[in-house]
Amino acid sequence: MNLSFYIAKRYAVSFSKNKAINIITGIASVGIIASTMALFVFLSVFSGLKEFSLNFANASDPDLRLETTTGKTFVVNPKQEELLKKSEAITSYSKIIEERVYFMYDNKELVAHIKGVDSRFIQVTDFNNHLYAGEWFENNSENVVVGADISRKLGLGLFDYNNGLEAYAPKPGKGNIENPNEAFNKVLLFPSGIYSINEELDSKYVFCSIDLAKNFLGLKNSEITNLEIKLKVGANENQVREELTSIFGKSIKIKNRAQLNDSLYKMLQSENLFIYLFSTLVVILTLFCLAGAIVMIIIDKRDNLKTLYNIGVTQTSIRTIFFTQGIIITMFGLFIGLGLAIGIILLQQHLSFIMITPTMPYPVLFEWQNMLIVIMTIVILGLISSWIASGTVNKKLFS
Repeated sequence: MNLSFYIAKRYAVSFSKNKAINIITGIASVGIIASTMALFVFLSVFSGLKEFSLNFANASDPDLRLETTTGKTFVVNPKQEELLKKSEAITSYSKIIEERVYFMYDNKELVAHIKGVDSRFIQVTDFNNHLYAGEWFENNSENVVVGADISRKLGLGLFDYNNGLEAYAPKPGKGNIENPNEAFNKVLLFPSGIYSINEELDSKYVFCSIDLAKNFLGLKNSEITNLEIKLKVGANENQVREELTSIFGKSIKIKNRAQLNDSLYKMLQSENLFIYLFSTLVVILTLFCLAGAIVMIIIDKRDNLKTLYNIGVTQTSIRTIFFTQGIIITMFGLFIGLGLAIGIILLQQHLSFIMITPTMPYPVLFEWQNMLIVIMTIVILGLISSWIASGTVNKKLFS
């Protein structure tokens, strides 16, 4: 066995005659365990919160969305539709008409998006699963599904065919408009369902049939504003992008869920980085305590070190002893802390012993990448602190 490792192991597992040094070393070890636990738990909690937040956003978003790079609308011809149906990577697709319009009901008004969808829309997203009142509308009807926030602000009820929800949109065309009453298209809509996902989405959409939206907005029968696509499980997104580009050409842009929620993803990534840096600061402070403990051990073992030096053990080998001791203590704290943290996360994930509400457990998510981040962080900082502490061994110590 290597001499430096053997001595380092003895120093790491044995107690010093000086109780103060034992206490300092114990505090450093417990600190590494605690900081390792804290780092992994914080990252796992944030991963759970991130997944929880994205689940709400993803409820309204398809796997891929096609938009035109020129103007507001584009056309899907029969040949392109046939190629979409033959694609082995696409489960379903839905044609969409979307536009911001003005709504009025009972002298209350707001601006929101009207979204005309075809019958395949509920196969592309699970929006209809988020209805908490009423039902999804039938095609070729004037019924609509509104967000909970829109319903609350306008005071909308369901299936009230005596009082319709008025929607106004500017008429397409050019030139001056002499009569303001003729400047807008108008349609009466009748809510048949109310959905609830989150505050942002609940105040954004009014869903209707695509034919109603086309007639209301004055669009041609073949025009759409975007095409939403659901991919098969395991489909390669990059290959699908190439396939769609070959079908539609370069006049369309393709966005996945991350790109559709670009600001949300950037915010979550920034928050994740902040949590990691804050937790790492705690780890750094803890490992500097380890460096201090090793320095105290070096001073305490000064006589023994003189003996080793006099019998031929080099200064470098003696430094290696305390460098190795620091690594042993670091790895001990890492594995104990990581084991405890993983246990806590798995218990919460499966048994939900911490609840936000009586029906909602606090979200956590065990991810292998978080474990790898923790291991790399603790090991790297442990190496640095052990190297700094072992560097205090010099020739003055042996004089």
